[in-house]
Amino acid sequence: MKPGYFCGITLTGLFGDPVAHSKSPAMHNAAFRALGLPYLYLKFRVPVADLKRELARARMLGFRGMNLTIPLKQEALKLVDTLTPQARRIGAVNTVTFGDRGMEGHNTDGAGFIRSLREELDFSPAGKKVVVMGAGGASRAVTFGLADAGVKHLAILDSDPRRSAVLAADLGRIGGFDVRGIPADAGTRWNDLLGEADLLVNATPVGMHGSDCPVPPRALCRGLAVVDLIYNPPVTRLLKEARKRGLRAVNGSGMLILQGALAFERWTGRQAPVPVMRRALLSALGPKR
Repeated sequence: MKPGYFCGITLTGLFGDPVAHSKSPAMHNAAFRALGLPYLYLKFRVPVADLKRELARARMLGFRGMNLTIPLKQEALKLVDTLTPQARRIGAVNTVTFGDRGMEGHNTDGAGFIRSLREELDFSPAGKKVVVMGAGGASRAVTFGLADAGVKHLAILDSDPRRSAVLAADLGRIGGFDVRGIPADAGTRWNDLLGEADLLVNATPVGMHGSDCPVPPRALCRGLAVVDLIYNPPVTRLLKEARKRGLRAVNGSGMLILQGALAFERWTGRQAPVPVMRRALLSALGPKR
């Protein structure tokens, strides 16, 4: 069997837990159809404990590649055969390709995030102060992307102070900017933290279910730009509170589209039809944005 080829269709997909909310299949399958490619993108709920087995199964079944989402991005580091320099540096894998070199781990999140900032918010991180909520795989991609883009001050908050400290230490080795790992707890001085920031990024699942907000709404200050990496629901409480205060605020759909476009190009060798992917994703998400 040709790698990535099964019954005349080249298979790709998404592993994650949870994964039912994902609209990535709509986005990728629309792109495949637009270019006339016999590809199919599927999604599968895969707990961390099952990732090794399921990656091996996908390779055996002839999948060309997989995307990985919460909570699998860091677990995949030790399971792939090779890592791109960017994935190794970030310490997280969001895209896997299966080929002659075995399983190769990539990270397209960081580049997709920085491009989405510029396209959606007309925001350049160079010389700016940024607060990032969360220190997991998505946060690692975002913060390393910000570092490469010239951020000046970076504060990383996580409910697990060890995780935020480890990520801050990893970023600190790059040099050229200030970075702090801060526990997100009852003692956090939100008004001071966000009052000095240019950009707030939520890289946690808080807000994906229910009406929780990762920061106290009263601390959302004038002049702050906000990105919630959650894209389903399209409007979280964080976005509602930010927009209520007149702030520029977007969800993670832009990052999802642009990182997905980079994965698409690695799997197919073709330029991704980004406008097609954007229309398909927004249509799948529904009218409320």
